[in-house]
Amino acid sequence: MLNLARFHGGLHLPNNKELSNQAPLRQASIPKKLVYPLMQRQGVTVDPKIQVGERVLRGQVIAYSDHPLATPVHAASSGVIEAIEERLIPHPSGMADLCIVIATDGLDESLVTQGVADFRSQDPASIRTAIKNAGIVGLGGAAFPTSIKLNPGPQRKLDTLLLNGAECEPYITCDDCLMQNQPESVLVGAQILLHSLHIERCIVAIEDHMKRAYARLTQVVAALNDPRIIVVQVPAIYPTGGEKQLIKVVTGKETPSGGIPADIGVLCVNVGTASAVYDAVCNGKPLTERVITVTGRGVKEPQNRYVRIGTPISELIEQCGGYTEHVERLIMGGPMMGFALPDDEIAVVKATNCILAGTAADINTGKQAMPCIRCGDCAKACPVDLLPQQLYWHSRAGNLDKCKEFSLFDCIECGCCEVVCPSHIPLVQYYRSAKSKVIAKAKEAEKAAVAKRRHDMHLERKAKEQAEKAERARLKKEALAKVKQANAEKEGVTQ
Repeated sequence: MLNLARFHGGLHLPNNKELSNQAPLRQASIPKKLVYPLMQRQGVTVDPKIQVGERVLRGQVIAYSDHPLATPVHAASSGVIEAIEERLIPHPSGMADLCIVIATDGLDESLVTQGVADFRSQDPASIRTAIKNAGIVGLGGAAFPTSIKLNPGPQRKLDTLLLNGAECEPYITCDDCLMQNQPESVLVGAQILLHSLHIERCIVAIEDHMKRAYARLTQVVAALNDPRIIVVQVPAIYPTGGEKQLIKVVTGKETPSGGIPADIGVLCVNVGTASAVYDAVCNGKPLTERVITVTGRGVKEPQNRYVRIGTPISELIEQCGGYTEHVERLIMGGPMMGFALPDDEIAVVKATNCILAGTAADINTGKQAMPCIRCGDCAKACPVDLLPQQLYWHSRAGNLDKCKEFSLFDCIECGCCEVVCPSHIPLVQYYRSAKSKVIAKAKEAEKAAVAKRRHDMHLERKAKEQAEKAERARLKKEALAKVKQANAEKEGVTQ
């Protein structure tokens, strides 16, 4: 029995999970087209490894890069590369970028792959390579490469693997659904991670309303007879599913500001990621599909489905009965931490855990922002113990140094401050904007530093060339003088 701790702030949000968790988990149909953005995260882009007109099979790598934070992109079904062109991508700014488009052929032919018979016979490096080659990233929403997470470096000693099944957003049920339907893959995935990390403790944390998932997981843990794994229920206080908040609740440890969980001996992995690790290592399957929640009162048949990565949202909505007449906004992710989409032709990516077709009842629309009244409610609700009001003022004024001083980058953008703000100020938008400006400013400073180094090196090279030229001239002058002297001496002897 674990003694659970409590993090600062947080909110009890209305639970709308019953919209999607009543229907059985289904397999989504293969879409007519699959779309894959080449940009994976800020500053990380993969390169196409195919050409337009080429036929590809499911599981084939179609894009990759040597960048350490890049993961390979695999085709999710067989078909022909139709285009490599600019399309809207799932991004808060609504930006467009290069995408690979596959016209599927309906045959769903796959590459022949094979997993390992016994993962315990594999060394950690081999497991990390299998996970990297399978393109596995964190499926909780961050999409950070899992193979990198499994290699925290020799200076960090891990003692706890924490599987994050605390799905705190009020509409999302994909992790709950996965744990109910595939508890074996989640828990064997946990065993693989334990083996690769050489640690002896795994805690699977789920929220206390997930009764069926808890029953299924505890049943499988008992069948595996693995005393290293325990399942705990944590209070459903938003944002318990935040990595640092969950670590605090389960272990009592605080992740240091600017640090990572590995600094305090913890590796936190989403339950969907653990399941994907199982598929990659034991079945040799790359990450080409995942469970996605399609929900909200703006879609006729909310449910969870196994969806091919690259599926356009329009086709996914169509498979769920289509839109209702009251739909107002399409959000990727939950209403708290997700972002609005400008178009339903945008495709799902590995980080997509939910598509929320929201009506006015699902999302706050039309509330006019008013001046801050300095009530301080935002600070009481902040789960990171920040001062959101100060961050707001400094973000609004463009005072980026002050924003950093008030720990802007510790903000997890959970939206608790916005929910309690009586003035309806879109606080998270200000924080995201300030973060973007700080990052852009840092990149500009880095570029300027590189340019200065290049200029200094150019001056040093030029000075060196001039010195060498002067030295050559001096040596030449000395040589000529010696020749003249020798000639003069020779003429003197002759006379």
